[in-house]
Amino acid sequence: MAPKTVKKAISDALEDLSKEDLEKFRAELLDRREEPRVRRNRVEGKGYLQIADVLVTHFTEDRAPSVVVEILREIGCSSDAASLEKEIGAVSSKPGSSDTATPSGGKTGVETTADGGCTGKHFVDKHRTKLIERVSNIGIILDELLEQDVLQQEMYDKIRLLPTCQEKMRELYSGPLKAGGVCKDKFYNILLQKERFLVDELKKMK
Repeated sequence: MAPKTVKKAISDALEDLSKEDLEKFRAELLDRREEPRVRRNRVEGKGYLQIADVLVTHFTEDRAPSVVVEILREIGCSSDAASLEKEIGAVSSKPGSSDTATPSGGKTGVETTADGGCTGKHFVDKHRTKLIERVSNIGIILDELLEQDVLQQEMYDKIRLLPTCQEKMRELYSGPLKAGGVCKDKFYNILLQKERFLVDELKKMK
């Protein structure tokens, strides 16, 4: 049987939602402040297939899964979010891929794996501009950073109040991510979980 596409995985996840939860999903999607925003006429009154199509077209196959997972968690559908992450992991897995492997060599091993050499810049620094521009699953990432003590509560609250993903990411870079390698390693590992498609794409860039 042919493997699922990203669009198919998303449409299946939306199909599993109750009518009420699908309506909540649609409302939360329209209420997103981060760019690019979805116009109301693209999804209002539409079924799960049309919404899945809009998501993939609007956010691309790389970003759409993380947006969907974020919204599912926001509306209280955490189990559906986890199922989709598992599906997307299967879709994105390729022979020889080591994205999910835990690097050896201690705390700094992750950047060695990410950039293909211990003398290179840390992945988080190397792709700073693209990460600021394109990370969309920032709410859950901030929660993880707080839980792992990269962020303190005061800084977490300050960043959460910023209106866009880009401003939140810039604040992360100007504060906690300047602290050193350990914080960057933790951030990178969270990106692997929450922004897998973006990380995969950036890894392929020269």
